[in-house]
Amino acid sequence: MNYWLVKSEPSVYSWQQFVKDGQTGWDGVRNYAARNNLRAMKKGDLVLWYHSNEGMEIVGIAKVVKEAYQDPTTPEDAWVAVDLKPFRKLKTPVPLTTLKADKRFADMDLVRLGRLSVQAVKPTEWEWIMDMAG
Repeated sequence: MNYWLVKSEPSVYSWQQFVKDGQTGWDGVRNYAARNNLRAMKKGDLVLWYHSNEGMEIVGIAKVVKEAYQDPTTPEDAWVAVDLKPFRKLKTPVPLTTLKADKRFADMDLVRLGRLSVQAVKPTEWEWIMDMAG
């Protein structure tokens, strides 16, 4: 299993709305590195849900339920989407400030590459975040 992180602004699409919807297509990505991460996602992989700009914290876990397919928001073949389903809300959200203050996360994409909207998460980073989240 691989681990990932996706970013969403709560005012645009919050964790609460995602849970209410029950599933969503993760589309509209127009960054090549983020696109490559979407292409690498496999059914069953777990995905951290990060509220960006407002809150700036990891709030939940989603699961990949459909692997990469043509992004329906564009006719360009270069772009893909995946389908995600809510898996679990974190007991305790994990703020970006906490991750930045912890040297174990110095190499984490979320800390290093602030603008990348779809990121890989290393297994050790995942375990540490799960510990922090209770």
